[in-house]
Formats: sequence, C-alpha cells, structure tokens
Amino acid sequence: MSNVFVLDHPLIQHKLTYIRDKNTGTKEFRELVDEVAALMAFEITRDLPMEETTIQTPVVETKTKVLAGKKIGLVPILRAGLGMTEGILRLIPAARVGHVGMYRDPETMQPVEYYIKLPSDIEERELIVIDPMLATGGSANDAIHSLKKRGAKQIRLMCLIAAPEGVEVIQKEHPDVDIYLAAMDEKLDDHGYIVPGLGDAGDRLYGTK
Repeated sequence: MSNVFVLDHPLIQHKLTYIRDKNTGTKEFRELVDEVAALMAFEITRDLPMEETTIQTPVVETKTKVLAGKKIGLVPILRAGLGMTEGILRLIPAARVGHVGMYRDPETMQPVEYYIKLPSDIEERELIVIDPMLATGGSANDAIHSLKKRGAKQIRLMCLIAAPEGVEVIQKEHPDVDIYLAAMDEKLDDHGYIVPGLGDAGDRLYGTK
C-alpha cells in the first residue's frame, strides 16, 4: 500500500495557513504555492542517491558528494499543477517536465483526459506527479494510469492537501506510488470539495471563476 507522508515542517504549515485563507489575493496565493512547492520538493528529494567526487577548494583537494544523476521528471496535472512546478524546478533545474491535461466532468464527477505530452524517456525517470488538490482522487488516479500505460515505473504523487477519500483511491489503485502532502484534511463535501480545503486551486492561482 502507498506510503503517505505529511510534510509538517513549520514553514510549510505557516504558508499553508495563508494559502487556505479566503482573503489571500491571487498574486500572494501564487507566490505562496510556489514557495510551498519548493519546500516540499526539498523534503521529497531527501533520499536522492549521492556519489563521491573530488574537487579542488581554494585551500586543498577534497572528496565530496554530488547527486548520482538519477533522472527526475515533473508531471503537473493541468492546470493547477503548473502553479507548483516552477518552485520545484528552481531546486531541480535539470528535471524534464511533462504535462497531463485532466478536467472533471461536472455531471459524472469523473476525470476526462484532454492532453498529454511527456519526455521520451519516462521509463528511466523518477516521476513526480503534481496536483495541489487530491479530492476524489479521480484525476490523479487517471494521470498515473496514463503514465504507467506509457512505460513509467517510478512515480510519486505530490499534493498540497488531500481528503482521505482521494488518498484511499490512490492507495487502492496504485499501492506502489508514495503520496506527499502538506496536509491531510477532514473530508469531501457533497460537491466533491475538500473540507476545510482552500477552494478551487486553479481559480485562485489564475484569478478565474
């Protein structure tokens, strides 16, 4: 079963409070989401493999560590996932970025895929699927299925907040995919919104209704 990691670092939790606040405007909301994504990426990449190298400091030659060259891929689920991608890229500039476009049908509440574009070598990359909200789990579930169908073998899921219902779907459908959250919320309401949540992440990021 998928492991669920709630990243309770004080800076993440502090900034998440202002992300949730309905009085936070679009500009500040976007900046805070970007910052929290970078902080989460710092935690998620804690186990990246290292290798030893030798360099010359201004004082002496020394052995030190560098990343072992593990290939990373970022896959934001459009459109809200884009709001978290730049923050991660600042930490991992060599990562390749793919995109999966999903929307939720308002009648059936089921996700519909309308766009997918991925790096050609996704089977060699550790992929981080990015979506601020894990509500019903439908979009993330379908996106992960799409990636696996195209050869992806190593996938992690990164969300700002999740409802237990969405986490349960991913754990059932993708027991090999670890889930990283800034917060596990209480539940979904009758409209499929996370409670207490933060509203519609896409609308708040881009100033749309």
